[in-house]
Amino acid sequence: MGVSLDPLRGSRRSFLRATSAWAAGVGAGIAGVRPILAGEVIEQAFEHGIRPLVKYPQKRPLIRLTTRPPQLETPMAVFNESLLTPNDAFFVRYHLTQSPPRRALLEPDSFRLTIAGRVQTPLIFSVAELKTRFEVAEVVAVNQCAGNGRGFFQPRVPGGQLGNGAMGCARWRGVRLADVLKAAALQAGARQVLFNGLDAPLLPQTPDFIKALEIDRALDPELLLAFEMNGEPLPWLNGFPLRLVVPGYYGTYWVKHVHEITVVDDEFKGFWMNPGYRIPDEPCAAIEPGTTPKRTIPITRLNVRSFITSLAAGDAIPVGRETRIRGMAFDGGAGISEVLVSSDAGRTWSGTDLSPSLGRFAFREWTTAIQPQQVGPMTLMARAINRLGESQPLKPLWNPAGYMRNCVESVHVRAT
Repeated sequence: MGVSLDPLRGSRRSFLRATSAWAAGVGAGIAGVRPILAGEVIEQAFEHGIRPLVKYPQKRPLIRLTTRPPQLETPMAVFNESLLTPNDAFFVRYHLTQSPPRRALLEPDSFRLTIAGRVQTPLIFSVAELKTRFEVAEVVAVNQCAGNGRGFFQPRVPGGQLGNGAMGCARWRGVRLADVLKAAALQAGARQVLFNGLDAPLLPQTPDFIKALEIDRALDPELLLAFEMNGEPLPWLNGFPLRLVVPGYYGTYWVKHVHEITVVDDEFKGFWMNPGYRIPDEPCAAIEPGTTPKRTIPITRLNVRSFITSLAAGDAIPVGRETRIRGMAFDGGAGISEVLVSSDAGRTWSGTDLSPSLGRFAFREWTTAIQPQQVGPMTLMARAINRLGESQPLKPLWNPAGYMRNCVESVHVRAT
């Protein structure tokens, strides 16, 4: 079977064992997509991109990249359901073999969060104690893996060959990290805060997954120690019973099953901060393909992205009739100000209607109408612009780790 050049194709359409066809939108209605069915296989639009749809505990069938540890992508059809990604469809990304942790470690009677290091008062809390001791807050925010879209990099790069489904937007509820740190009373000279989860390596020589934030970022009141996701307890595979939420930052900082917070007075140089999760210290974090960066810096804030969610490669739309299409856009917190759409492969662009914002860190829905005038192939594209004037490159940028892909994506459809 041939492989499509369309990065979105494998997210919904290329089923090797599909049992039903998608029905095109009619008249002025929003174009839609058919449900994902259990037992299907998806062909991602890159080499070795055939993936099974597998059902895990508390999850609907998701695209499985690896089994141990589990890495599961959200099919793109899900993002057409709602701006809030359902818990049972939210992507899963682990780094260490002993993941997720054994349920016994996560039970309320045994799970504890410790705060130690350069603090005047080391503390230990259960989740129930966090809820009663501190004010509860919430934020709607996108969690996106830094390697989302890595499978499309050319030349190819090592690492998990992800499509575009390693992202999701949810309403997170918990207590402010800043309140917990202030209760422990930071000592003078505190520089960074380290976060460790209960996921663990199989071999002792494998570095534990520990992430660090600068003290000023850690004290930002938008950061949460979250215990709820979309009004329900965190799913087991998404960090139950407690995870760090860092709005605007890539998912590498959103430590799951967080049970140790340590304040330090120096720069932490653990593997997952250096050399892991670093990007070229260059404009747009990009260098010439095949070269090596002279300097690197830690990856931090999300860049601007947008997607068409209501159409997939190969879909048919009617000639001479208006079809409304939609998608979503997001960035690292500046907020989306405009989304442009092209129906002629980028030669001309037109504006779209933006839905009310769920918050500056959330998915922002856009809609527009297209009306093909002749039968034949069409290339649809969406390009987002944020309030800082930052936008998406028309062509893919490259770095050796395959991080931060945010080029304009194309969807190839046919007017009939």
